[in-house]
Amino acid sequence: MKERIIKVKVSAGAKTEKIEEIAPDVFKIRVAAPPEKGKANSRVAELLAKHFEVPMSRVLLVSGQTYREKIFCIQM
Repeated sequence: MKERIIKVKVSAGAKTEKIEEIAPDVFKIRVAAPPEKGKANSRVAELLAKHFEVPMSRVLLVSGQTYREKIFCIQM
Protein backbone atom coordinates (compact mmCIF):
# COMPACT_ATOMS: atom_id res chain seq x y z
CA MET A 1 0.00 0.00 0.00
CA LYS A 2 1.35 3.40 -1.00
CA GLU A 3 1.45 6.16 1.62
CA ARG A 4 1.52 9.90 1.09
CA ILE A 5 2.64 12.19 3.91
CA ILE A 6 1.15 15.68 3.76
CA LYS A 7 1.43 18.82 5.87
CA VAL A 8 -1.76 20.68 6.71
CA LYS A 9 -2.36 24.11 8.20
CA VAL A 10 -5.85 24.23 9.69
CA SER A 11 -8.14 27.18 10.34
CA ALA A 12 -11.01 25.98 12.54
CA GLY A 13 -14.28 27.82 13.06
CA ALA A 14 -14.26 29.29 9.54
CA LYS A 15 -17.43 30.54 7.87
CA THR A 16 -16.77 28.54 4.70
CA GLU A 17 -14.95 25.24 4.29
CA LYS A 18 -12.14 25.10 1.77
CA ILE A 19 -9.17 22.89 0.92
CA GLU A 20 -6.32 24.20 -1.17
CA GLU A 21 -2.92 22.80 -2.06
CA ILE A 22 -0.43 25.64 -1.64
CA ALA A 23 2.65 23.54 -2.51
CA PRO A 24 3.29 19.87 -3.30
CA ASP A 25 1.97 17.89 -0.32
CA VAL A 26 1.23 21.10 1.66
CA PHE A 27 -2.41 22.03 2.20
CA LYS A 28 -4.33 24.88 3.79
CA ILE A 29 -7.73 23.77 5.05
CA ARG A 30 -10.56 25.80 6.56
CA VAL A 31 -13.28 23.99 8.49
CA ALA A 32 -16.43 25.20 10.19
CA ALA A 33 -16.01 22.78 13.10
CA PRO A 34 -14.70 24.25 16.35
CA PRO A 35 -11.20 23.35 17.58
CA GLU A 36 -12.43 21.35 20.55
CA LYS A 37 -12.61 17.65 21.41
CA GLY A 38 -11.15 16.66 18.02
CA LYS A 39 -14.10 17.99 16.02
CA ALA A 40 -11.93 20.06 13.66
CA ASN A 41 -9.46 17.17 13.23
CA SER A 42 -12.31 14.83 12.27
CA ARG A 43 -13.66 17.29 9.73
CA VAL A 44 -10.19 17.80 8.23
CA ALA A 45 -9.84 14.02 7.88
CA GLU A 46 -13.23 13.88 6.12
CA LEU A 47 -12.22 16.59 3.65
CA LEU A 48 -8.88 14.90 2.96
CA ALA A 49 -10.59 11.55 2.39
CA LYS A 50 -12.94 13.16 -0.11
CA HIS A 51 -10.11 15.07 -1.83
CA PHE A 52 -7.91 11.96 -2.24
CA GLU A 53 -10.91 9.67 -2.90
CA VAL A 54 -10.08 7.19 -0.16
CA PRO A 55 -12.11 5.90 2.82
CA MET A 56 -11.74 7.89 6.03
CA SER A 57 -10.10 4.88 7.65
CA ARG A 58 -7.08 5.51 5.38
CA VAL A 59 -6.52 9.07 6.60
CA LEU A 60 -4.33 9.07 9.70
CA LEU A 61 -3.32 12.04 11.85
CA VAL A 62 0.38 11.47 12.52
CA SER A 63 1.19 14.59 14.55
CA GLY A 64 -0.28 17.92 15.57
CA GLN A 65 -3.37 16.72 17.44
CA THR A 66 -3.69 20.03 19.33
CA TYR A 67 -1.83 22.34 16.92
CA ARG A 68 -2.87 24.23 13.78
CA GLU A 69 -0.07 22.61 11.77
CA LYS A 70 -0.57 18.88 11.36
CA ILE A 71 0.89 15.96 9.48
CA PHE A 72 -1.41 13.38 7.93
CA CYS A 73 -0.64 10.07 6.30
CA ILE A 74 -2.92 9.13 3.39
CA GLN A 75 -2.89 5.42 2.57
CA MET A 76 -3.60 5.08 -1.13
